[in-house]
Amino acid sequence: MPEGDVVLRTARRLTLALAEGELVRSELRWPTLAGNDLTGLRSLGTVSYGKNLLTRFSDGRTLHTHLRMDGTWRVTATPAEVDDRAGHGDIGVRRSAGGRPRDRRERGRYGRGPRTYDPAAAGSDVRAVLATASWTCTGHQLGMMHLLRTHDESRLLAPLGPDVLGDTYDADVEAAIGEAIHAQGAREIGAVLLDQGVLAGLGTIYMAETLFRHKVSPWRAAADVPDPAAMSATARRLMLGSADAPTGPNTRGSIAMVTYGRSGEPCVRCTTPIRDGRVGEPPYDRIAYYCPRCQLR
Repeated sequence: MPEGDVVLRTARRLTLALAEGELVRSELRWPTLAGNDLTGLRSLGTVSYGKNLLTRFSDGRTLHTHLRMDGTWRVTATPAEVDDRAGHGDIGVRRSAGGRPRDRRERGRYGRGPRTYDPAAAGSDVRAVLATASWTCTGHQLGMMHLLRTHDESRLLAPLGPDVLGDTYDADVEAAIGEAIHAQGAREIGAVLLDQGVLAGLGTIYMAETLFRHKVSPWRAAADVPDPAAMSATARRLMLGSADAPTGPNTRGSIAMVTYGRSGEPCVRCTTPIRDGRVGEPPYDRIAYYCPRCQLR
């Protein structure tokens, strides 16, 4: 499942892609959202909260999407051949270079520049299409979608803990996270860091990488973890570094990935082979990578 760093980069990309002009195309392929048309509205930007995406519109509504395990948002150029100035009820025809008319219904089939629209986007994995005259954003295999009033966002996010990448993260938030972690008592710290109700945004990658840097076993009791507030600060630093990386989010082999996915490879500190195990209670247990020497239980 994409973690907070990937979701933040996605939010930034959607914000830029939908920044100019009204939507000229809108499709929400979700059972509870059938009939909702956002065409003609302007995007006010997309923000992330943990693993959630909130795309706000000029009519006071927000489209909430969640990538879950396999979801992605793809951004491609909207074809220049289509006359997007046509009214909502019109087709808007413009002649192609070869003289054949192309209408608004064909917009998703063509691209321009080095990136072209994927013809497979018309398939059953597409859950949302939002397009301006310049860019088309297509949500594939999205795991969750809601349309709500923007002022109700806080109600939607209420079950979640503080966003580790949030703009409001400060010393007070950091201290509160530390207290919330300690309050989990005997619960395994690896499972606590994955609990979105305690701290929103982390997944198995940054759980492993954060615990390694603090030399804490994923199975250590949360109440026994020294300075859990500093642990949240480490997670934030690693994830922001990934979100801001010009080459894309951290992948295996980058400086941040020193434990995740490296079972059997030598620890970068002590050369002991990295191991993996399960943390948390079934069926919600997840994989945890660790060094058995640096991160003693």
